[in-house]
Amino acid sequence: MRIGLQFAMPSELRALPEICEPFETLSGVPFFEIEPDIIACAGGVGKVNAAMSAEILCLKYGVDLLVNAGVAGCTGDLPTGSLVVPSAFLQHDVDTTAVGDPIGLVSTVNQVEFPTWRPEHCVALLRSLGVDAATGRTATGDWFAVKSSRAAWVRDTFSPLLVEMEGCAIAQVCLRNQVPFTALKSVSDHLFSDRQSEEYFDFSQALEHLGRILLPFARLLQRESLS
Repeated sequence: MRIGLQFAMPSELRALPEICEPFETLSGVPFFEIEPDIIACAGGVGKVNAAMSAEILCLKYGVDLLVNAGVAGCTGDLPTGSLVVPSAFLQHDVDTTAVGDPIGLVSTVNQVEFPTWRPEHCVALLRSLGVDAATGRTATGDWFAVKSSRAAWVRDTFSPLLVEMEGCAIAQVCLRNQVPFTALKSVSDHLFSDRQSEEYFDFSQALEHLGRILLPFARLLQRESLS
């Protein structure tokens, strides 16, 4: 089974051990063969970059399962470096309520939540590797979330555990391409902490935890049946 590992930032990708030179660059995105049938890229920050890179992984490289990996802000009190397998993604910056739609409805596919592939099973796989992970909803939007009334609105409206900028766009692409999708996130900062900026600009611990476990996790996923 071919696995796609999609990051946003090069610093997240470099958390993987022994990164080689890219074997191909498409639309400005470098693609790396980490191991046979494990393809990785850092597609860029934000939903458009994420969707474009996910489409390449699905159509050009024919991945059977796409894993969105990276750091994310936490609305709760999980310690920095905690791993999270999102149970579902949603887009907090989609609003067509003026025409009668529910908040967060993504048109064309007409759904608010985008569930991930077998999140509880993914947590069990991680536990078999000796690490624990939480699960919860993750809210995506083209906004770096900081402590504010907007952050409080996202928390109170959608009840996410994490907030980030790419995952739901990737989930939407995978849905339309009928490619199973999961994610593994590491907590980098806390939205409602007065130390958020300090945390975010020093998320080496979050990257270390993610980089140490991601490749063993991907190898376990290669053995899975997706049916």
